Amino acid sequence: MKRSLLLFLSLSTFCSSTLFAQGGGGPRKVHAKQKPSIHLPPQETPAGLKKIYSNLAASKTDVYNDNEGWLLAGPNSNQGKAEFFALPFTPTANSTVEQVQVAVQYGGSGANQVNLSIYGDANGAPGTLLAGPVTVTNLPTFPSCCTLAVANFSPVAVTAGTRYWVTADTPFTGIGSDFVGVWDFVAKPIYPQAKNKGSGWFDFNGSPSESAGEVLGTVP
Repeated sequence: MKRSLLLFLSLSTFCSSTLFAQGGGGPRKVHAKQKPSIHLPPQETPAGLKKIYSNLAASKTDVYNDNEGWLLAGPNSNQGKAEFFALPFTPTANSTVEQVQVAVQYGGSGANQVNLSIYGDANGAPGTLLAGPVTVTNLPTFPSCCTLAVANFSPVAVTAGTRYWVTADTPFTGIGSDFVGVWDFVAKPIYPQAKNKGSGWFDFNGSPSESAGEVLGTVP
C-alpha cells in the first residue's frame, strides 16, 4: 500500500508540474484517488488562545480538502529537489502569535517530520525569520482528515494590517531532509502564496487552490 502511494505521488506531481511555470518552476499538486473513509476531529484550540487567522472550515469532520494539496519535499527526498510552501496571513488587530495549526500530512517517504516557522513579509514572499523552526513529528498520513500539524512558538508580536507567513520546509541535510508530504488545500478564492524550490522564496499567485491552516494567539 505504501509503495503504491509513493508511486502515485511521484506520477501525479510530475504530470502536474507543467501547469505552473513561475519562479524557476511552480509548485506541484498531489491528488489521492480516493477520499479517506474515516474522519477524526481536529485538535481543540487551547484555552486562552483566539484565532488571529483561519481558512479552515467550521465542520469538525471536513476541515480541509483531504485528498488534494501542494507537494512538500526535502532536497534529499525521492522527489529529487526541495519543494517548500508558505501560507500568508494578515492580522486584523495587533496580536501575539503563539501557535499555528496547518493541514500538513506525511506522504509515506523519508522521516515523518516537517519544520514550521513564522516569517515577516518581503515584497510578497517570506523575508525575515521571526520564530522557529519548530519540528513537528508524527504527522497524519495523506490522505486523511482532520488531524492538524501543530507548532507552538514563543510569543511573537504581529501588527494589524501587515502580512506575515507560516512556512513549511525541511533541513537541507540530515534528519528530515528526505521528507515527502502534502499541504492540503482549502477551497477558497486565491490570495498571494509563496514557494521555495531550494534557492529562496518567491511569490506565487497562479493557483485556484490554497493551503489550509490557522494562526492562534492572544488578541487584545
